[in-house]
This record gives sequence, C-alpha cells and structure tokens, in this order.
Amino acid sequence: MATPPLSVDRLAEVFGPHRNYEPPGGWGDAARRPDALVKTHCSFCGMQCGIQLKVRDNRVVGFEPWEAFPFNHGMLCPKGVKRYLQGAHPDRLLSCLQRTDAGFAKISYERALAETARRLTAIRDQYGPDAIAVYGGASMVTEKAYVLGKFARVALGTKHIDYNGRLCMVSAGTAYKLTFGVDRATNPWPDLATADVVLIAGSNTAECAPITTYHLWQCRERGGRLIVMDPRMTPITRNADLYLPVRPGTDLAVFLAMLHVIVGDGLVRDAFIRDRTTGFEAVRASVAEWTPARAAEISGVRPDDIVKAAHWIGETDRAMGLHARGIEHHSKGVENCLAMLNLFLATGNVGREGAGCMMITGQGNGQGGREHGQKCDQLPGMRDIRDPAARQYIASVWGVPEESLPGPGKSAVEIMEAIHRGEIKALLSMCFNPVVSLPDAAFTREALSKLEFFGIIDFFLCETAHHADIVFAGSLQEEDEGTVCSAEGRVQKINKAVDPPGDARSDALIICDLARALGRGQHFDYPGGTRDIYEELRLASRGGLADYYGITWDRIERELGVFWPCPTLDHPGTPRLFADGRFAHADGKAHMQVTEWRESGDPADATYPILLTTGRVVSHYLSGAQTRRIGPLVDQCPEPRLELHPALAATLGVADGDWLEVTTRRAALVIQAMVVRTIRPDTVFIPYHWPGQRSANRLTHRTLDPRSKIPEFKVSACRLEKVAPPLELSTWRREETGWGAPASGDQRSDLPRSDR
Repeated sequence: MATPPLSVDRLAEVFGPHRNYEPPGGWGDAARRPDALVKTHCSFCGMQCGIQLKVRDNRVVGFEPWEAFPFNHGMLCPKGVKRYLQGAHPDRLLSCLQRTDAGFAKISYERALAETARRLTAIRDQYGPDAIAVYGGASMVTEKAYVLGKFARVALGTKHIDYNGRLCMVSAGTAYKLTFGVDRATNPWPDLATADVVLIAGSNTAECAPITTYHLWQCRERGGRLIVMDPRMTPITRNADLYLPVRPGTDLAVFLAMLHVIVGDGLVRDAFIRDRTTGFEAVRASVAEWTPARAAEISGVRPDDIVKAAHWIGETDRAMGLHARGIEHHSKGVENCLAMLNLFLATGNVGREGAGCMMITGQGNGQGGREHGQKCDQLPGMRDIRDPAARQYIASVWGVPEESLPGPGKSAVEIMEAIHRGEIKALLSMCFNPVVSLPDAAFTREALSKLEFFGIIDFFLCETAHHADIVFAGSLQEEDEGTVCSAEGRVQKINKAVDPPGDARSDALIICDLARALGRGQHFDYPGGTRDIYEELRLASRGGLADYYGITWDRIERELGVFWPCPTLDHPGTPRLFADGRFAHADGKAHMQVTEWRESGDPADATYPILLTTGRVVSHYLSGAQTRRIGPLVDQCPEPRLELHPALAATLGVADGDWLEVTTRRAALVIQAMVVRTIRPDTVFIPYHWPGQRSANRLTHRTLDPRSKIPEFKVSACRLEKVAPPLELSTWRREETGWGAPASGDQRSDLPRSDR
C-alpha cells in the first residue's frame, strides 16, 4: 500500500512546505559581488522570459534583468522576481529516500537505483510491461522529456507514458493538428502589437502570462481593439473595448453565433476559403441555426455584443486570437478551439503579420515538453506513434526493432483510473504532483494507495511524494542544461548556473542510470550529458512536424532562440507559420472542422445550481509545490478564497470574509468568501494551487474531452452554504493529504531537516 508513512504534520515538519524569505547567506551577503551572471530563462510559465541569475559559491543568490532578450526586454512578473529563492531552499531534497514504517529514510543513490530496478523488474515479469506507467512533467527541459519517453518505451517497454501537460494544452494541440496540421501557435508574440483586433478567450492573461500584456498594450497604444471573453473580469479586461461575460461551459455557443454573423453579413473572405481551406461548406451549414439570440440564451452574452465582436474580427485583415485553459479545460475543449480557429480562417486572418490564432501555453516548457515523446500518442518530432513510417524512423535512431516500440497508451487521468482498477501496478513519476493537479483528488489518493511500487524523481517532497516508495533527489532548472520551447515556438537555451546540491542528480542522468540498472544501458549512453541527448533529439526530430534538426545549442545562444520548424543548419527558423500560403496538411490547406454543441459533464440542476470554475492566481504556479515555499509569494496569496458576486452573496446572507461550504456531486470544501463584482452572479471561482482540505480539485470531476483527454476543470455544478469558520484554522491550513497518522503519535521521520 503506497500510503504516507506518517501524518502530514510529521512530514511537513521535515519536508515542508516552509517559507523561504532570504537568499543563501542572508541579506547581509546580498551586496557582495556575484561570481557569475548566468543568462537563462524563468521556469514559472510558458513565456520563458529571459533572466540573469546571480551565482556565488555555487548557489543562486539573486537575479538581474536581461534587457537584450527580445521577448520580455528584462521585464519579469512577481514569480520571476522571486524564483531565485527556491535555489537553496531549506526544503530542498539532498539525498534519495525510502519509505519505511517510521517515515522516510535516507538511502544511497546506488541503493535507490537497485531497489527501483528490482521492484520494476519484478512487476514487469509478473504482470507484463504495461503494468508499469510513467508520468512526466511539462516544466522539464526538452531533453528530459525526450529521454523519459525513450526510457518508458525502450527500457521499460510500456506504452503508458503521459505528462501533466495533459492538464494544460492538449485540447488546443488537438484542434491545431486537426485544422492546421501542426500543434503550435501561428505567430510570434510581437505580432500582437500589429493587430487591429485581438480576441482573448478564456485566458487570465495578466495573471497567468503576465509579460504577454506588454505586447497587448503595444496593440492598444496604436489603436488596436481588445475583446475579452471570460466568466470573470480578470485584470486584462480593464484594457478591453468589449467584454463578453460568457457562462462557464458555453464558449462554443458564442463562437458558433459569431461565425453565423460572419457568414450572414458577408464577412467571409471567399478567395482565402477557396484557395487555402477545405470543409467550409459543412461548417457554414452547421452554424445556420446558431443565431446570436440562441447563443445569448445559452451563454448569457448579449446578442448585440456577439454581433459587434464578429464584425470587428470580420471587417479587418489584422485580427488575432489568444486562448488558454478557459476554453480548453472542458469536455468539449477541442470543439471550443476548433470553433475559434474557424472564425479566423473564415475571415482570412491567418498566416500574416498581425493575423493568426495562438494558444497561451501554461507550463514552463508546455510546448517543448509535448513535442518529443512523453505524450502517450506521440514520438519525437511530434510524430504520430501509430504511423508506421514514424515508428520505423524513430526505431532506427534508437537502435531498436520497430516492432519493439509500444503503441499509444493511456492519458494521464486514464492512467490514474487504471491504477485505481488495479490494472497498473507501478508508477514512476518525474516533476508531476497529481494529488493536487488531477481532478477528484480523493479518487487520486485512493488510486495511489493501491500501487505495488511508486517511484518519484523531484527536488521537493511534494504531496504526491508522500505516497512514494523511493524518492530520487532530482534537479532544479538552473542545475541542468538543456532547451525549452516557449509559447511562441521559439527554442531557447537553459544554462546551468550551479551544481545539484548534496546527492541530488540531474533528472536525465537518473533516468539513464536507471536504464542501466534495468539492463538497457546500451541505449542510454550519453557521455556528454544533456548535450548528447539533444544531439540525438535533433536527429530524431528530423523530418517531423517539430523539426529541430537545424537548431544547435550554439545557434540558440547566438540568435537568442530559433523558431521551429528549422530543418537545416542554414534555415532561418519559422517565427510565423503558413506565411508561404501552405498549411501543414499534405494538401497544403487548412481543414475547417464542424463542431457540435453538447452540455458539460457535470451540469447544474436544482440541487447544484451554481457553476464552479477554477484557475490560477499570479503569485502561484501549477500545484504550488514550488511557489508555496517562496515566502513573499505566499504572503501575497497565502490561501485560496472563493470569489462570488455580491448578488449571489446577498441571496446567501454572506459578506466578504465569511465562510462557505462548497458542495459538488463528489465532495465538500470549506473556504472563505471573497465578494467581488468581477464575476458572473451564477458562477464562483476557486484557485487550485493548494492541497488537502484547501484543494479545489476535491470538487472537480473526471469527465474528459473524448479526443484530447483533458479533464473538465472549468465547470462543475455546486451549491453553497454559509458555515462557521473551521474550529481549528491551523488544521484547515495544514498541507493535509487526506490520510491520517498511521498509528503512534510519536512516530517521526528519521531525517533531521538538515539531512534530507
């Protein structure tokens, strides 16, 4: 049983999260000249802003802006400014750990490798390779994502590898591949400044991708108009010319009605449709009944505003779209994205400066992390794992028989469900915190408890790691070298600033050592470390959609990033896709897709009449495993609060600061109210960065989009009831995992804080 060995109090006492407020050596040392300034990138979102880390005595002690980097020009958000405080954090794992009856015990790296290999081999021999699953993370450098995918398929032989990007960009990626033939934003971000109209749908841009607002402000300063569609008036809405307050789960109705107006009012660019697309006639017929009045009844957006937005986009040849999880985290997330792409194709707004549609990648390497093999249905180069030619090519690069490569496996949520059913017996996870990230958190905890073996590679003991049998002390971004791909499609270089402390190791090298321990080391021989892995990745990507072959580390440094596809060393890279008039499908055309309306997977009714939606705040990142340890960020937002409109609050007799019990069809959560005028009266919002009793994902459900397999985080039916504050606020605030102390209250981890 993979259950935590101690109560969360005991685990938190040793492993945190504790708040760190000072750089190594304290502020008294802060004025000392650093040994080096290392140019690299922030790790806390898909913008991957340039930053210079100040290094002294092999520790990151601060930062300086990197004004020359063209995306952010030295600007950083609150997370970027404080990221250096995690480098020498007191919670940092310094050695490998093994779960025992008395807690987590320190073990040698060699013993951790041997024990992990022994347990995985035994499970594979008894149940077969597909009884093992692998989870990866989309914040890791691309080299780690690549080698993890290869490890799963070549060293373990399992088909079940997926990543936490499954909770992020996959609906957009699926839609872009269906429509454009490739999964990438169409334009570089500076194109936003040249647009006449920008539609932002389902993106809290100012909090989740803060530096993107700089490019939007450039657009506004030259007279461009901004449309924002969201159930909440997020900060970017302050700059909007038109706000569409869509009811959660009904974005598709608005998009369909906008296209209805574009068709009916003669705003379709006929020559573009004729020469560069297929499927328009079927799409045109599908929107015939979607009048603005019908969409307004479903979505709550006024018909006149739907007409106005459609005309603004249709009457210019410089319109751009930005979208994020607000339209993607749905059981019809792919349909939402397809319908938005149809708007820009119908009006000819693709393939030019100031004309295109872009997904805002959420995770640090959300783009690069899904391109090269840790996604369950893809091989490196964004190749389809079912394509015989792709399998043959990758097998030749890896030096294995094509028939030995597994086929497509289960997605992230499906893997957890298979664990719960007992079909998957072992899990190896790297930089993924599913106890906090996956929907229906109680189900996730039950599933993890059934594992016969659970291994984790990470640099903090996150809540999920409480369940692990073996924990490897992995590496922070600044402790390794590699590449990432930004939301724009720009491949960038992560430079190593310091060595991993103690017995911590590069994640990629841990994977290679584990492959050797499993007897498959001949396929994981990279004497040059991640540079050698990248050289193999370049070759593996050659000829694929995400072709990196012409991108060397030296080029990236010299040119401050190179956009893929870049098939040869003398190719300039491709900042703007489809500028030559051809899309990535074999016929060179964009394939417009019919979309069909359907209800969400957890509809409101008389018992659960209110719509719950979830998302981020500017001070935290993903599951909070990193940012809940950075003191100044925690001070900005120490705990979640439920946003509700004054009209809804009045019906409940609730004032700002009162406590509410939120109940869904799965669970209940007690939380403090924040009464705001910036949300629809039928909707409430909770940020999702916290575990245990404060976890928004205790309330969400596991309904998936049938094509992208993304969970429907953005709409859950709920009811609210005013309640008294928790009797023990300290207990409520504790990083509770949901599992109680096992037995004796005197049991403690055998590790002092200084020796973890």
